Amino acid sequence: MLLLLLVAVTSLVHSAPVTNVSLPLDCEDVYTLKTSTMKNASVPNGVYTIYPAGPNKPVKVFCDMGCEEDDNHQDGKWTVIQRRIDGNVSFYQPWKDYKNGFGDASGEYWLGLENMFLMTNTEKYQLRVDMEDFERGSAYALYTTFFIGSESNSYTLNIGGYINGGAGDSLFYVNGRPFSTFDKDPTGYCADTNGGGFWYNYYYWYYYSYYNYYNYGYCHIANPNGLYKLNNVNAVSTGSFGKPGKVATTL
Repeated sequence: MLLLLLVAVTSLVHSAPVTNVSLPLDCEDVYTLKTSTMKNASVPNGVYTIYPAGPNKPVKVFCDMGCEEDDNHQDGKWTVIQRRIDGNVSFYQPWKDYKNGFGDASGEYWLGLENMFLMTNTEKYQLRVDMEDFERGSAYALYTTFFIGSESNSYTLNIGGYINGGAGDSLFYVNGRPFSTFDKDPTGYCADTNGGGFWYNYYYWYYYSYYNYYNYGYCHIANPNGLYKLNNVNAVSTGSFGKPGKVATTL
């Protein structure tokens, strides 16, 4: 995933039938509820309320309903769990904010790890990551299996069933890894030095040549919650979907 981000949308869709949608768990439930209670109801893309943690904790979320007029995701009613458009929201946030969510569902936001945990451990989900660069080029990656562990397990990522949409498979590297933020980081420093919170996986090795000694470290292959960068910069690893590189120069 080497695209310079203009838009990053990470979204979920049910891969199992809905049984009870009186309190919608996600955007598919919202769509089902509205179309079942209102004849010929129109359910456009937009901000809706869902209840992953029950009736006392409503959550605002952006729903991609697959509307034909924008030729977006006609194959499902997608619940957007992460959205970046123009960089006006900082994703360099502490653990409590990544847990509970931050930003505005009408713009840039993170839905919250606890909400994702409750959703993905109630129904079966697919994950889709959509990207667009500044020249309007686009690509996506689709995973047919996606769920995360509880907070006691640091919201460990479980992902599989990759389908190529041109973006490449950059999440295989962090499958099975706990979530990291600058104030709670099992890797020691990846979240802080890469400017965001994510499922990082630090891998370190040494290399010797006749004249030189090198040490290399990788924290990620994709960094969607890293710094939002409008122009080309040297420290690529700190930005969204930057390439990994030498510890001394880029991390």
